[in-house]
Amino acid sequence: MIGCATIVAFCAAPGFAQPPEPGSAPVPPGISLPDIQRWIDQVLPAPALAPAPEDSPLVDTPELEPDLAALRAATMPAPIGDPFVDDWPAGLDAVDPGGIVAVRDVTATAAPTLIVPVRQVLQLKYRTDDSHGKPSYGVASLILPVDAWTGAGERPVVVNNLPIDALGRDCNPGYTLAHGFSRAANFTGYVLPTTQLALLRGYGVLITDHEGPRMAYAEPTVAGHLILDAIRAVRNQWPDELGESKFGMIGYSGGAIATNGAVKLMSEYAPELAEVVVGAALGGVPADFSLLAQSMNANLASGVFLGAVFGIGRERPEILAHMNHLARWVAVTPLINSQCSEVFAVPGVLQLPIDIAADIPDPLNSDLAHEIYSITRMDGMKSPVPLFIFNGEQEFWVPAAGAKNLYREQCALGVPAVYRSVFGEHFIAAFTGYPESLSWLDQRLQGIPAPNEC
Repeated sequence: MIGCATIVAFCAAPGFAQPPEPGSAPVPPGISLPDIQRWIDQVLPAPALAPAPEDSPLVDTPELEPDLAALRAATMPAPIGDPFVDDWPAGLDAVDPGGIVAVRDVTATAAPTLIVPVRQVLQLKYRTDDSHGKPSYGVASLILPVDAWTGAGERPVVVNNLPIDALGRDCNPGYTLAHGFSRAANFTGYVLPTTQLALLRGYGVLITDHEGPRMAYAEPTVAGHLILDAIRAVRNQWPDELGESKFGMIGYSGGAIATNGAVKLMSEYAPELAEVVVGAALGGVPADFSLLAQSMNANLASGVFLGAVFGIGRERPEILAHMNHLARWVAVTPLINSQCSEVFAVPGVLQLPIDIAADIPDPLNSDLAHEIYSITRMDGMKSPVPLFIFNGEQEFWVPAAGAKNLYREQCALGVPAVYRSVFGEHFIAAFTGYPESLSWLDQRLQGIPAPNEC
């Protein structure tokens, strides 16, 4: 699914029905989806919303109509009581992207959650840009192993882009590191133990909360900026130890969305990092949301897909403008809009098409949808670093066609790349493709030139 959301029991079931073909969303005979949309708005009143605050950079709605501004403000994630995460820093305009605005040591709480020994875990709060190029901030966690680095050069750093897949801030891996295990603890760092294996190898590990302060789930521009600026922040803060280090990225599913965003934006947004990042490994890649609009609609994945639509809508409120009254109620309810995926995935059991949440006919094939597909696909943007891409050949949630198209695109642009078709659907493929992807990344961090199988 979009980022390994927690409906594993459903997805792993061998007899699970395949997603419907395009245009085959179930509708009762004689009733059209526009009829249902109109009926919902007639029966259910729109939520009454307070006006958007005028001075909140989190909401940032000066160009929006008042009603849409109020809706966008109401969809934002609730504060979690951690000022380091919740509070928007003052004066970000005067800070360069990647500039540090705060640092805290969370070793005491983070070390027990990491299992392997660590020397220190530091969280960085730094300036970045949102999807529209406006100042924002990010939080990332730098984990340093106990032993001194004895290899060539400075200690390499693995940028482990975990699938966060959430609408609430306490679902971030950084929250788990800073506060310990809780009901919202992010366990994706254990299912594929990249962090632990990298630390045992002597590498540093950088984990970003790549959805940003608005928790823009599945939005690749926000994630790409946050990752690139996290690397800048580490190099700026520790020039003596990590200023000349090589960085390698890895991410699966939702983490692959983030990794793809980072490599595609690097040449334009952070060109100096092209000599610093040695490569990126991406698996289970949701590279084309137009494919997911068919494979994840009107089935058990509908709740996850709708959560991603809400997440992207936080950065792109033109999406929110076309939600009907029912969708608006869902989007502004903290019981949904500030939760982890195990909560907002549940409505998928109803297997309803998310079309019923819109106020326009055929919303997933509308001009707006195609505009969002193009923006999030980042057509024609070249990675300046080598790529390893893999996808399950039996995938039905995140079709392999998206990953294969990404591979072909990057090959055509001259990027050294490798593609592996591995056995399994989304969850099985995470394991079958993992060993080679990690080995490929390890070789890049050791300085071995990347193979090119284009």
